[in-house]
Amino acid sequence: MHNMLTSAMATAAAHHLTTREALSGIWGSISLCAWIFLLVPQLIENYKSGSADGISLVFLAIWFIGDVTNLAGALWAGLVPTVIALAMYFCVADLILITQCVYYNTINARRTARKTSTQSTNSVEAPLLGRRDSSNIGLPGSHRRDSQASRRRRASSLPTILDVDEQPSEWMKNTLSIFGVLAVGAAGWAIAWKSGVWVPQPTSTDDAGPIALGAEILGYASAICYLGARIPQIIKNQRERSCEGLSLLFFILSLLGNATYGAGILFHSTEKEYFLTNLPWLIGSLGTMVEDAIIFVQFRAFGSGEASSALEA
Repeated sequence: MHNMLTSAMATAAAHHLTTREALSGIWGSISLCAWIFLLVPQLIENYKSGSADGISLVFLAIWFIGDVTNLAGALWAGLVPTVIALAMYFCVADLILITQCVYYNTINARRTARKTSTQSTNSVEAPLLGRRDSSNIGLPGSHRRDSQASRRRRASSLPTILDVDEQPSEWMKNTLSIFGVLAVGAAGWAIAWKSGVWVPQPTSTDDAGPIALGAEILGYASAICYLGARIPQIIKNQRERSCEGLSLLFFILSLLGNATYGAGILFHSTEKEYFLTNLPWLIGSLGTMVEDAIIFVQFRAFGSGEASSALEA
């Protein structure tokens, strides 16, 4: 094992790293970093709000299917262990987010059902109380109810005032997060290159064996799932005319991950055979970026809370 590592380091030292190879490695490492942290902002957003109403479970389910087919294709094709390990991580992370969403949806549905049941019980006595209240307008408590309602109205209007002060902090948080991902990804590549763990891959595919047909089909199926996953979320946002409950940083990291992934492939090689081999993933990345842009427009048009204020900053 020591001899193999020494040999890899010697090969890396002997090879003159070109600009294209370096940029391909850096973009690929940044993409990997973005994917690793991708789901964290949405997990935090759900936890802070105690709800998962903003995100579409159909979106997550299709995305999970895409990750499962991606893992199956990687295993079938016998890809390198790091790719397989990352595909497994994606599946586990998807399950964590889906479990959190189902938990909050179940808890909130039960709470709503109890509230509805209580209101139905109280509504039986409402007509009698209503007649008594109408003949006694000045009963104690009536002004208290009015003042509570007015306080709630004033409280609901406060966020629109405070948004002005919250914009810089939210914008700064997202900006620092993106720069952090860029820095960690670039530093990770530099460490891997210096240690000999990462070496430039050959651009020629002549020596590579053909990919199994089943693995290739799974790769296309995975790309189709990734491409179609956001459609239910876009429809949900448009129907409800709101992006409340969604993490803007979640979609920013997705856009960054897809953009750097495509850049890593194109900087590696633009040879026809290599390009055609990676075409399904390039199409999936490009299509997903377009869909993320649509969601950004939705955030700007009718988003709410910190996410929309951050986008407008």
